Amino acid sequence: MMRQTTRIAIDGVLLLDKPVGITSHSAVQRVKCLLQASKAGHAGTLDPLASGLLPICLGEATKFSAAALNADKGYDAEILLGTTTSTGDLEGEVLARSPVTASRDDIAAVLRRFVGAQAQTPPMYSALKHEGRPLYVHARAGRHIEVKPRRITIHSINFYDFAAGRLKMGVTCSKGTYIRVLAEDIGRALGCGGTLSALRRVAAGPFRIEQAVTLDEFKAMSAPRRAEILLAIDSLAAPLPELVLEADTARRTLNGQGSRVQAAASTGLFRLYDPEHRFLGLGELDADGCLAPKRLVARQACKAVASP
Repeated sequence: MMRQTTRIAIDGVLLLDKPVGITSHSAVQRVKCLLQASKAGHAGTLDPLASGLLPICLGEATKFSAAALNADKGYDAEILLGTTTSTGDLEGEVLARSPVTASRDDIAAVLRRFVGAQAQTPPMYSALKHEGRPLYVHARAGRHIEVKPRRITIHSINFYDFAAGRLKMGVTCSKGTYIRVLAEDIGRALGCGGTLSALRRVAAGPFRIEQAVTLDEFKAMSAPRRAEILLAIDSLAAPLPELVLEADTARRTLNGQGSRVQAAASTGLFRLYDPEHRFLGLGELDADGCLAPKRLVARQACKAVASP
């Protein structure tokens, strides 16, 4: 009889440097197993071809993963110019090869054209769902689905290097941006085609790759050290302003009740804390000082405000 592993309720965020060759789901399962955590998920898929920053949310942190999912991202990317594939990266079938005649100046000029707000059509080989199934399932079955373009923003493109047909660049962009599609579009604009040959995520919202640990490093740590390097739940919402509530208001908020608070300098979403600066969750404040809870941590996770 197989022995059932006892799972532990762990709340926090691990910044993982995902290696090439495994899925984001597999990375989460390995971390979950090492921590014996009862609940975990990631905040933003990285393809097996890609490496880099993968925020893994544990326990109550999974409630706030949208903050990282919706945040801007930063990537280091390499495009193999002169090659077009079926998937937009090197995992696909080569469809065409063309000579690369573009100069460095030509490339720099084309890259500048892709900075700014624009429409981008997600690729068929993606995890976006159609009729309950990922698009890549339909693509592998030979079915073509009409995918609607989405509005994205490329905040910046830094031209790093160009040698032997390989263009290296850094990209900062809004959520929902597919670097594979950007690689294809850049290759098309240069008249030779292009496919993504390497991708590394270096930033996601407030997080940076320098803060991340590899799977090997995490595996080598002691159990206390693994727990020690986890970031607090509220790190996911760090870009939002904070609002410290009085004890009575904090208790009402944890009960899901709205409250009127002293007018703040601004309105919108806030990180909410009790008088002892324990994170309660997120709330929305309107111009009249009415605070509405939006997403809250469980009482046991925030060590609920004690009754007087």
